[in-house]
Amino acid sequence: MTWSELSPIAVAVAIGLMIGFERERSHRGVHRQFAGTRTFAVLALAGALAALIGPAAIAVGLGAAALLVAVAYQKSGGSEAGSTTEVAALATYLLGALAHQRAGLAVAVGIILVGILMSKDQVHHLISDVVTDEEATDAVKFLVVAFVVLPLLPDRDMGPYGVLNPFRIWMLVVAIVGIGWIGYIGIRVFGPKRGLLVSGLAGGFVSATATTAAMGRLSREPDAAWPALAAALAASVSTMGQLVVVVAIASRAVVGRLWPAALAAAVVLGIEIVLVLRRAPVVADGEPEQQADPVRAFALKPAIILAAVITLTVLGSRWLTDLLGRSGAVLASALAGLADGHAGAVAAASLADHGQLAVSVAVVAASSSIATNTAVKVVVALVAGGRSFGVRFAAAMVLPVAAFAVAVALT
Repeated sequence: MTWSELSPIAVAVAIGLMIGFERERSHRGVHRQFAGTRTFAVLALAGALAALIGPAAIAVGLGAAALLVAVAYQKSGGSEAGSTTEVAALATYLLGALAHQRAGLAVAVGIILVGILMSKDQVHHLISDVVTDEEATDAVKFLVVAFVVLPLLPDRDMGPYGVLNPFRIWMLVVAIVGIGWIGYIGIRVFGPKRGLLVSGLAGGFVSATATTAAMGRLSREPDAAWPALAAALAASVSTMGQLVVVVAIASRAVVGRLWPAALAAAVVLGIEIVLVLRRAPVVADGEPEQQADPVRAFALKPAIILAAVITLTVLGSRWLTDLLGRSGAVLASALAGLADGHAGAVAAASLADHGQLAVSVAVVAASSSIATNTAVKVVVALVAGGRSFGVRFAAAMVLPVAAFAVAVALT
């Protein structure tokens, strides 16, 4: 017998020991429990041996394990005692069988299973005390958007110029909504204690321009000018992160040249946020901090609108490219930046991915879209926050824009 034949069995036993150890540790102090470390190891070993014999043996062994689990479940008191350990035992048997064919995958899934088992208290706290009914509904909606609608869409080019791909368009929607989730989770994890900064960072994933306007209005409140400015800059940090994600969906070649510029701008913005917050007044204990309007976890409508703008921009860019050449693509991206900074960038990246635009020109076009959108945010800051807030925001955006431009030139 060689090591290649023994290694799947060793992996299966190791997985069983790992899961059994966690279950035994979790049930410390319980007088009677379904299974301990050795039982789980034996179940995984049984799965590996059944896989060596054949598919029929796996099915028979699974039936026997299920019968054993059912009997133990009834003896433990039924539903009042819970069934996590029993279900984990069946999963352990299957992981042992999987280890025979794909040991690496079995180990990875085993680690995930142990992580789920160890997160009992956190999950119960999340469901009982943190997540609201509205958020649970939003979670279901997101799962439908990402895992039901997306797989049903055709992944092929169609429409005018062959630049429309339903799968990629909806993938943008999923990415935008998903990034919004990240920002929302940030608010829920850090809570209102971070005030405007976390709200600005989260709001920037939905619309940095709208968030800048909201922060401009809040800056008129006493002692809120500097925190609001930091939050507006944080929204632009979100713009840089979202830019990299959505452009990566459209073209890996373009994002390869664009992400250093986005990173450079984000780093400069981060430094400025720290400096701005140092000038902000300290909030006394017990005194409520300023907050923006809460961000919804599931913001499908803004994501669909942005995807529609991007799609129209792709068509307009292709048409202007035919009409005016390279300058047409840059012009179209710059105009798209008036509505959203990502629209022109994704449009140019899509054309480059289809071979209809050089990668270098696509990077310039994407940069022009970001530049135009930055100018729009400066105007919005002046209108919403007044001269003081607008001038400070404009001055703060000079260095990030310069860092972005220099990085683009170097790449």
